Amino acid sequence: MIEKRRGCLGGGIILTLITILSNSPLIAQQDELSLATIKTVVIDAGHGGKDPGCHGRFAKEKHVCLSMALNLGAKINEFYPSIKVIYTRDTDVFVELDERAKIANRNNADLFICIHANAASASAYGTETYVLGLHRTASQQKIAERENATIYLEDDGGEKYAEFEMTPDAIIARQIQLSVFLDQSISFASKVQFEFKSLGRFDRGVKQAGFLVLYKTTMPSVLIETGFLTNPKEEKWLSDSLTQEKMAGAMFTAFKKYKNELEGIEEQVEPTEYVDPKVVDPITQVSDKVIFRIQVETSEKQIPLTSAKFKGQTIFEYLQNGLYKYTVGVYENDFVEASKMKTKLRSEGFNHAFVVGFHKGERINLQKAINLAEK
Repeated sequence: MIEKRRGCLGGGIILTLITILSNSPLIAQQDELSLATIKTVVIDAGHGGKDPGCHGRFAKEKHVCLSMALNLGAKINEFYPSIKVIYTRDTDVFVELDERAKIANRNNADLFICIHANAASASAYGTETYVLGLHRTASQQKIAERENATIYLEDDGGEKYAEFEMTPDAIIARQIQLSVFLDQSISFASKVQFEFKSLGRFDRGVKQAGFLVLYKTTMPSVLIETGFLTNPKEEKWLSDSLTQEKMAGAMFTAFKKYKNELEGIEEQVEPTEYVDPKVVDPITQVSDKVIFRIQVETSEKQIPLTSAKFKGQTIFEYLQNGLYKYTVGVYENDFVEASKMKTKLRSEGFNHAFVVGFHKGERINLQKAINLAEK
C-alpha cells in the first residue's frame, strides 16, 4: 500500500491552491478548450513487461488491456483517420507511470484513456470508470493503491515520487485547477459505462479515486476498469479476443458520442456491432471473395429500398443485432474503390457513410476484410 511507504505520495511538498491556480498554461488551455476539436488521443494499456498487473487463473491484466487498447486505437484510426492515436505502449513492455502521463502531456492530447482490469474477491464483477477525485469507499481506495503501486517496480523503486504530494487537499486543488477537464472526463466516463451496460455488463458506475496517472495528466482523462480477472466468469469473458473487440467497440462508440457532443454534432451514433450477421442479399452469400459495401443508413424499422431517402441508389439490406442496415455498391476485394465511393456518397448528402466488409455471407471486421482481400 502506497501510504505505508514513507516519502511516497504521502509526504513532501504540499501543493497549495494558490500555486496551482497560478499555472497559466493550463488556464490558457481551458480558455481555448471550447474552440478545440479532438485531434490527438492517447491510449494507455495498463501495466506491461515486468509488471503483469492483476491476474486470474490464466489471464494477465497486461495482456487483456493491451488487446483492448490496440482494438480501440484501430477503430479510431479507421473512422477518424485525421485523429492522431498515440499508445503509451503497443507491445508487452514496462512503462513508468510518470512517463505515461508525460506522453499524453508532451503530445497535447485532447483525451487520455487508461485501460485496466480489476481484482477483488471471486464474486466481484462488472465495470467501472474512474476520474480523478477523492475515494468514497475503502474498495475505491484499494484499487487506486494497487494501480499506483506500479511505481515500486520502476528502476529507482519509486524514489522520483518522494516529494510528490497527493493528499486530499492536493487532489481537491487539482480538481479545481482542471475543473473544465474534470467535467469532460465525467462526461466521457458516463458514456463508456452506458455502452458497457448495453453489452449486458453490470454497471458499477463512474467513480473517483486518486490515481497517480490521472493526477499528472492535463486533459480529460479516465481510467477504465473493464472487469474482474479474479472472477472466473469474467476472466474467461475478458480473455476472449472477440469480447475484447466488443469492449473496445463499446469504448469507441462512447468516444464517438463524446466527440460529437464536444463538436455540437447532432447525430445518432450507430451501436457497436458484434454478432456475426447473416446477410440478406445473396451476392455476399455465394461469393468466396471479400465484398466491400458502403453503409448509408441504419434503422430499427424496415425501410423500403425505393425510399426517397436513398436518392435513387441501388440499395442492399441486411439485418444485424435487430437493426436494419442499408448499403450501396459491390466491390470485390477492392477496398480502395469502396473508399472512393464512400467519399462520393458523403458529398451527395450521405454524411455518415462508411465502408463495411462481408465474407461468405457474414459481415466481418473491416481490418480483417482488408487483410483477406489483399491475400
